[in-house]
Amino acid sequence: MPNIKSSKKDVISSKIAYEKNKANKTALKTVVKKFEAALETGDKTAAQAAYKLAVKAVDQGVNKGILNKNTAARKKSSMTLKLNKLA
Repeated sequence: MPNIKSSKKDVISSKIAYEKNKANKTALKTVVKKFEAALETGDKTAAQAAYKLAVKAVDQGVNKGILNKNTAARKKSSMTLKLNKLA
């Protein structure tokens, strides 16, 4: 544990940021898994609804700094291809 006051604050703020990032990553993964599950059921309307939520979550992940923009583009492209194969 640091002795300097500003260093103590840095430890606390980094822990808070870690917890927020972890929660956001988990939420993102959950939404993507729900999309994958909707694809497996074969229900096109449910898959399209889950797709919209998943794309929105990926875009929010980029804005929050969780995902790199190229990673997000790759994920969205992959999801789009999977959705189109379902048709």
